[in-house]
Amino acid sequence: LDDDLSQVAGELTSDRLLGGLLSPNFTRRSCLSRYQSISYRKSSRHEPSSYLISRLREYERLHKRCGPYAESYKKSIKEMVSGRIDSSSACRVLLIYEEADMANVFCEPFPDTTWLLPKDFPFNYRLSRFKQKYAKSFGNTLKNNNNKISVSTEQLPSHLYLYLSHDYSHHDKLFFCDQDQIVLRNIPWLIIKSDVYFLPSLFLMPSFEEELSKLFPDKETVFHHLGRYLFHPSNQVWTLITSYYKKYLAEAEERIGIQIRIFDKKTSPFQQVMDQILTCTFKEKLLPQVDMGKSIVAPSGKGKSKAVLLTSLIPSYYEKLKDMYLKHPTLNGEVINVYQPSHEEKQRSTNNVHNQKALAEINLLSMMDVLVTSARSTFGYVAQGLAGKKPLILYKIEDKKIPNPVCGRAVSLEPCFHSPPIYDCKAKREVDTATIVPYLRHCEDIHWGIKLFNGT
Repeated sequence: LDDDLSQVAGELTSDRLLGGLLSPNFTRRSCLSRYQSISYRKSSRHEPSSYLISRLREYERLHKRCGPYAESYKKSIKEMVSGRIDSSSACRVLLIYEEADMANVFCEPFPDTTWLLPKDFPFNYRLSRFKQKYAKSFGNTLKNNNNKISVSTEQLPSHLYLYLSHDYSHHDKLFFCDQDQIVLRNIPWLIIKSDVYFLPSLFLMPSFEEELSKLFPDKETVFHHLGRYLFHPSNQVWTLITSYYKKYLAEAEERIGIQIRIFDKKTSPFQQVMDQILTCTFKEKLLPQVDMGKSIVAPSGKGKSKAVLLTSLIPSYYEKLKDMYLKHPTLNGEVINVYQPSHEEKQRSTNNVHNQKALAEINLLSMMDVLVTSARSTFGYVAQGLAGKKPLILYKIEDKKIPNPVCGRAVSLEPCFHSPPIYDCKAKREVDTATIVPYLRHCEDIHWGIKLFNGT
């Protein structure tokens, strides 16, 4: 570690803080990835706004003042338990409920404090059981009270559950209405459960839009900046990342990341997916074709060397691609080496080691020179966001038919919001939310989703 730190210290200049995005108030040993990532990932072409930087520094001070174990936090917990609201409190911070599967995956993002909800939080036992039908959720409260929550401080609850996951109901989605935000703003504790990137819809709300536009004048870089600010792999995960990179990827002249996500093996059979990958990478000249009539006797080592990092739960794509380039010479003389860090066969979201491997592979993908990702995959979205690169998207195979075109370049860096609300709060009718403002449009890979684009 000392060698790595001294090397990084010599290489890094002002870019060490990602253009001012990161706070300098951390010790390097506490989180090696925070300041070392710049040595593995190319410098971003997207500068954070000075306004975003100043607001992050303000928030860090707020989190330290209001976060766990601070006096204001203790006071707020007592009020929460008693049900009494102190409207004078200026504290509202982000805290994460960490279950066992997420332990030792990320570093703390805010200096001198924690973003983890303490184990003695009064309602911890309820959090893991919080589902869409939970009676005390915001949506169900509205549903049972004729779409209204009283604005009277005396009648407001001290805490409220917000269910914003992909299967949320119409009443849950009223969270995105400005008139309901007036009420929510006065409730001290909002407990949110979500598995979607719902930020694009906040840009449709007048009470959020002005501030968001000042923070992110370049609309396509919201996740790029916030992801690099918040999500630093723990030292344990960072060791997995850097050791793999140095052993297999560092010496290549070009690195290509291919991320394969199969949602249904029946509708997306192996051979069709394999044909799609090869058609796309050949057409885009990322990978060379091979002479299937010849065999490699001994590696020539004369052509350009390319490393292909393939991430998938399934090993067969890696084995097919590796064998092709191992056994047959390329037509242009390039030397192709194919690697796959793991092949877990199925997703194990509640397994801690599985999640550490997943984060490691997302970060390895983000270090590649070129990215090819699967449509509708959050795994790919996060990698492209951290990289600041627009990938080639392998469009989803439907009913065993390879799409035409097989792939296409992403137009925006942003992740897709797969389940946006389709309700106009003022007109009280359904609407296509991708048509309201110029910087929100339908996603390239899922026609009903919405994502942020630059308005021009």
